[in-house]
Amino acid sequence: MKNNKTAIITGATSGIGRATARLFAQNGIRIIICGRREERLQKLSEELSAITEVIILNFDVRDKEKVEWAIKSIPANFSDIDILINNAGNAHGLDTIDEGKTEDWDAMLDINVKGLLYVTNAILPNMIERKSGHIINIGSTAGKEVYPKGNVYCASKFAVDALNQGMRIDLNGKGIKVGAINPGLVETEFSEVRFKGDNERAEKVYQGFTPLKPEDIADIIWFAVTRPPHVNIADLTVMCLDQASSTIVNKVTS
Repeated sequence: MKNNKTAIITGATSGIGRATARLFAQNGIRIIICGRREERLQKLSEELSAITEVIILNFDVRDKEKVEWAIKSIPANFSDIDILINNAGNAHGLDTIDEGKTEDWDAMLDINVKGLLYVTNAILPNMIERKSGHIINIGSTAGKEVYPKGNVYCASKFAVDALNQGMRIDLNGKGIKVGAINPGLVETEFSEVRFKGDNERAEKVYQGFTPLKPEDIADIIWFAVTRPPHVNIADLTVMCLDQASSTIVNKVTS
């Protein structure tokens, strides 16, 4: 399928970002994949270059100057960004507020909130000039309800929810769609990062039920960006069948 649109995806080296890059490529979207892990970006680029045009931007969304430099380095033939997927995000630690580590708080706020702002700020001028574009912010059910020991992570995702609403209001009338996809439990590297490499603890998060897969969220993102011009998916929450809330999950115990 031929497609003349260009998409930029942050956090493309794993999980939802990687699955979305693959699905977009399969549908002929030209893609700019962004992430901190250059080796993974190269590998994904090699895979997807066989079916679409791909360029790599290797940067950390927390670094404002590097974000700006990376976006400015985009070749002219890729510079008209039609779709921005603000996917980069992480959870660090699972602690009560009195036991939380300030470095974990900084990481979550810097990546989940400030990083989203830095990237959006760098991309928006071109969208506004062309009066065309679509921004998808990847939020979380953690941005809809707070759960025990989720404090700062939930706060960062509540911020994403607020920013999504604010962007949609501020960009109204400028021809730019803004919407959020808010997943519940998705089996990715999320818990491995949260528990800082404790794979045994991370694996237990997804045991006893069937969680969402990254491809499930990629399908929903694709649905959102392929609606008719007058339709905007403003805010969508998705959970697996066995999840009823952040704290209620039907798990089969052995």
